[in-house]
Amino acid sequence: MTLKKLIVLGVVVAAITAFFVFNGQQYLSLDQFREWVTEEPVLTAGLYFAIYVVVTGLSLPGAAIMTLIGGAIFGLWWGLLLVSFASSVGATLAFAVSRTLLGDWVQEKFSAQLQTINRGVEKDGAFYLFSLRLIPIIPFFVINLAFGLTPIRTWTFYWVSQLGMLAGTFVYVNAGAELGAVEELSASGILTPGIISAFLLLAAFPFLARALMGRLRNYQLYKPYPKPKSFDNNMVVIGAGSAGLVSALIAATVKAKVVLIERHRMGGDCLNTGCVPSKALIRSAKINHYIERATQFGLRAERGTVDFAGVMERVQKVIKKIEPHDSVERYTEMGVECVAGDAKVLSPYAVQVGNRVITTRNIVLASGARPFVPPIPGIEQTGYLTSDTLWELREQPERLLVMGAGPIGCELAQSFSRLGTGVTLVDMAPRIMPREDEDVSDYVAATFEREGIEVLVGHKAVGFRREGERQIARFDRDGVPVDVEFDQLLVAVGRKANVENMGLEDLGITTTPQGTLEVDEYLRTRYPNIYACGDLTGPYQFTHMAGHQAWYAAVNALFGRFKKFKVDYSVVPWATFTDPEVGRVGLNETDARQQGIDYEVTVYGIDDLDRAIADDEDRGFVKVLTRARSDKILGATIVGYHAAELIVEFITAMKHGIGLNKILATVHIYPTLSEANKYAAGVWKKARKPEGLLGWVEKYHAWQRRGGAGVNSTQSETVRS
Repeated sequence: MTLKKLIVLGVVVAAITAFFVFNGQQYLSLDQFREWVTEEPVLTAGLYFAIYVVVTGLSLPGAAIMTLIGGAIFGLWWGLLLVSFASSVGATLAFAVSRTLLGDWVQEKFSAQLQTINRGVEKDGAFYLFSLRLIPIIPFFVINLAFGLTPIRTWTFYWVSQLGMLAGTFVYVNAGAELGAVEELSASGILTPGIISAFLLLAAFPFLARALMGRLRNYQLYKPYPKPKSFDNNMVVIGAGSAGLVSALIAATVKAKVVLIERHRMGGDCLNTGCVPSKALIRSAKINHYIERATQFGLRAERGTVDFAGVMERVQKVIKKIEPHDSVERYTEMGVECVAGDAKVLSPYAVQVGNRVITTRNIVLASGARPFVPPIPGIEQTGYLTSDTLWELREQPERLLVMGAGPIGCELAQSFSRLGTGVTLVDMAPRIMPREDEDVSDYVAATFEREGIEVLVGHKAVGFRREGERQIARFDRDGVPVDVEFDQLLVAVGRKANVENMGLEDLGITTTPQGTLEVDEYLRTRYPNIYACGDLTGPYQFTHMAGHQAWYAAVNALFGRFKKFKVDYSVVPWATFTDPEVGRVGLNETDARQQGIDYEVTVYGIDDLDRAIADDEDRGFVKVLTRARSDKILGATIVGYHAAELIVEFITAMKHGIGLNKILATVHIYPTLSEANKYAAGVWKKARKPEGLLGWVEKYHAWQRRGGAGVNSTQSETVRS
């Protein structure tokens, strides 16, 4: 530690020690100050000022009380003058101490607030400090300490703090002045119009300040963009995937005028390159797998001859059959104006498509995401497929290398393997499907390996090369190079939000570290009339969550001036459509441990389920997490046949607060797969059976067997009467 820091530390410690050793709190009393101000007004004002500076500069408790005292003993205007300058000087001292001495401690204690403040300073600079001072969302002393670790200049910190705190200081000093004017401590003496008004203003101030800040912020944001006197539309939606389609449909349903812009194909990724084609491919692959398993069902069947081109054409037929659901014709009939082309946001009120400029009150950004291709040496020269381009294949590869063992990679790897392609599945993570619990990942990986898929985990791709007709990928496994030869490479390592080429950078609309658009809890960007939803903003890149978010974006955009809704992420389900499927909702064990939640686990093996046995699909398990000593469901994971359908019961239960006791008490049809959920609830209940009570019940039954009287005789008397 430098000498400068040691000196500052010594002064701070000595000041704090002296304050408490010499009972500094006694000088904060109203009576003491009133006595002094009568005898020595100037000296008292100076002493008050000094004490206030010390209290705020050392981040000691009592600043709010000191402010009220200032108003009570000095009156409104002198009190306002003293408190305004003392609080700003004290805050700046705390700021300087933090910057000079307490950096590591502040980082440790207030890391979350510091991250928020750093983002705010980066985005809005001194205006962000002004807004925090006007509306103290973060405590006063935390602002002082945390801002010491930002690049803001000391003088800027001082004058912005003084200006920002002035309104709040006035409200507090005014309340203190009204209290100081009380001559009689009685209901009639205290409940005067002046005091009541002062404290009503004190209570209302945060709301008034927030409204004022909203207006100031909006003025600053929208100042460069003149607002049209009238608008062509109530809403413009950019992107016709799930999020965009739902947003446009809601707007049209409530009779708003809406334009939907799509640069490529209606339906977005899900219809054209994602959910729909992948499930069609999975189905063909599963049928071929069933043919190979025919003897398990007592059937004789030759091994299926795969017409790969026919399989891929079937995929396109499925897309064509579903396509009308998302077509221009359908949405036009419902009142949506559909426009083809590249959209550019010119201002918060205008969007350009080609030569046409469309004005609108609200904009919903729903441009989706695309496959991310990492910049690995040689990958461009070798060539690769993604989940977007895969569907153009008509010639089946003999050897397919799938890079990325998340849901997309796992689904496609198993499908190609079941169609007869030799598949190597590689991931740099220590296991496949890393978002799931280890037992889930291990179960699916073991299935893959039994089916002939080579699974390589903990392998980091470092390069690709060609050697004549051969294509080779090199991976690093704990420092050891591993070469894998392939005919086709499928890259499935994640998706990247489509934030480019829409003019968003020019408007200062920011992105998160993950590359998605930054939005608030109402799905608003930094402009309150520009919303974003779906894969573009995350945090869950699922089609059903895109539709879920779209409701909030559309309703908040159209009716937010009356009522805004925070997007609900309390119950988020998803599924991976491997075989066995993996259905999931809520927490798993990994999540619960990371969050420090006290939980209990119940597992039911589907190998015991009658319907699964009859279908020769008796494998997998149901795993339910409940809060400790409760039947409240925290999350559920199902691995097995039709897990994505079975998980719905747990989704409904979590959404509506239904526990395992009620699932157990619900009649489930026999024989069905859904009984697995009831049996899991039964396992939970059995583990909690009241052993003590059952012991007494057992004694009761034994007593009855020995001829215990009461029941039969009573029944006989009843019959005779």
